[in-house]
Amino acid sequence: MQAIILAAGLGRRLGEYTKNNTKCMVEVNGVKLIDRMLGQLARLDLRRVVIVVGYKGSELKAHIGNRYDGRLNIEYVENPIYNKTNNIYSLSLAKEQLQQDDTLLIESDLIFSDRMLPMILNDPHPNLALVAKYESWMDGTMVRIDKERNIVNFVPKKAFRFEDVDDYYKTVNIYKFSREFSCRQYVPFLDAYCKALGNNEYYEQVLRVITLLDNSNLKALPVGNEKWYEIDDVQDLDIAETLFAEDEEMMRRYNYRYGGHWRFPKMLDFCYLVNPYFPPEQLTEEMKANFDTLMREYPSGMYVNSLLAGKYFGIRQQFVVVGNGAAELIKSLMEQSAGLTGVVFPTFEEYPHRLSKDDIVAFYPDNNDLSYTADDLMRFFEGSGIKSLLLINPDNPSGNFIPADDVLRLSRWCAGQGIRLVVDESFVDFSDDFEHNTLLRNSTLEDNPRLVVIKSISKSYGVPGLRLGIMASADEQLISRVKKDVSIWNINSFAEFYMQIFNKYQADYTQACHKFISERARFMKRLQTVSYMRVLPSQANYFCCEVLGKFTSHELAKKLLAQFNIMIKDCNTKTFLEGKNFVRISVRDTADNDRLVDALLALDKQ
Repeated sequence: MQAIILAAGLGRRLGEYTKNNTKCMVEVNGVKLIDRMLGQLARLDLRRVVIVVGYKGSELKAHIGNRYDGRLNIEYVENPIYNKTNNIYSLSLAKEQLQQDDTLLIESDLIFSDRMLPMILNDPHPNLALVAKYESWMDGTMVRIDKERNIVNFVPKKAFRFEDVDDYYKTVNIYKFSREFSCRQYVPFLDAYCKALGNNEYYEQVLRVITLLDNSNLKALPVGNEKWYEIDDVQDLDIAETLFAEDEEMMRRYNYRYGGHWRFPKMLDFCYLVNPYFPPEQLTEEMKANFDTLMREYPSGMYVNSLLAGKYFGIRQQFVVVGNGAAELIKSLMEQSAGLTGVVFPTFEEYPHRLSKDDIVAFYPDNNDLSYTADDLMRFFEGSGIKSLLLINPDNPSGNFIPADDVLRLSRWCAGQGIRLVVDESFVDFSDDFEHNTLLRNSTLEDNPRLVVIKSISKSYGVPGLRLGIMASADEQLISRVKKDVSIWNINSFAEFYMQIFNKYQADYTQACHKFISERARFMKRLQTVSYMRVLPSQANYFCCEVLGKFTSHELAKKLLAQFNIMIKDCNTKTFLEGKNFVRISVRDTADNDRLVDALLALDKQ
């Protein structure tokens, strides 16, 4: 067995990274791609490694030098016209070597787990392509396979159809060819293809022809959950460095993204705080049916969008302002705050981060459950001189909840003290009896003119990608100031259309919330079977859990990510929870929740 590595390309899309080096000399977490790949090949029983070089080939050869002497027999093939050809020509230059032995064919811009080369070598089929089920980040050649793992078609870019993605597998660009296949099928077709269509093509096109015209016996081997990535541009490089980072660095890289985790579809994200049962498929299909119009048309301004938000929640247009997520409104509101602000810790820190530390009067619960009541807050803040009081209800990350009647009692107390009460009820629809717990009613707002209600539509409605939030108050001057503070087109057409059609799906939403509440109760019982965790009661879509004895919260988060590709929130970075070993775990659907508990129980046995 031998290996042939194609490493002649320019790698233009990597910009500065390939200005003076070929792509395989790019570093991922401090290790060059070629060094990682040759190290993996050195663990195999190979007769030789043939590297086809072109752009910056002399630099590549100088870097490799003699470092693999005694472990790998490395030979080079030169592609002198690398800037005028594609990889079909690079492979054709190595066709003599290709016909001399069974071959692993590998593209040099790949990073992959150590298990993948043994996987393909140990499979009994002589002619094999490693493939991965299609995911949204993938680009390039796709294949279709039958039930016996035969590749029945190669799908080039120009033939790609999004409606067929459920049937697609992406070629990982690691192949195993028998000497017989190379001699009798691949190389003859390679010569004919180059003569007919030229050298500016891709070698997979030859495989496509063979598959269509001949019984090639070329099989596919799905890689499952094995990690790999193809690095074509700077974003690919960033994602690869995250996927292949070690424990501590991996956590850091995931956390600084603040979202965008859809780029890592195999990672199960329990930091993600949304409703797992909404929106329904029909709503999604209605959005898709209007995609072309929404993408091509400007959204409306604040007048129409505040009208839609009023319709959405059943409140007056002049009482509501729409934000590009609640975060935009939080920023505007907090920057307009004057005087001291009362803040309950631990909490959602987007609010206090907008304030000077000198302007915060902090309340800390004095119990192990991080719980507090309206009476606790009134006693603590009496005579404190605060001008505003912030209440996240249910709170994040504790899940503490103050019933609506008590919040209104707190609101009346605040009014008597000349205090503005800001209530963020982004998670209130996850609470028991949620239909009666919202403050978003005209009568409630009118009776409490110093009350400001903020709600993220991302959380309970399951549409965080739309970036929608609202702020409501009968203080029309405040609402007007915030409307003037944000951009006239602060939300896009997709978000606007969603607000327009939501009311048709109100019954589905109510049903989804009831289904969620039932699953939360079931999930809590399962979490309580984990011996090293104490689960706090919650009325939100997450649980705050104290990690006891066996691990620290940081160690637990790190082990779940490294061993199970599951991400939870380590709360050690939150004010008042530093060093107290709390984690926050979101509530997802039954299958995901059980997968997490199974992982936690497995760690208990280690």
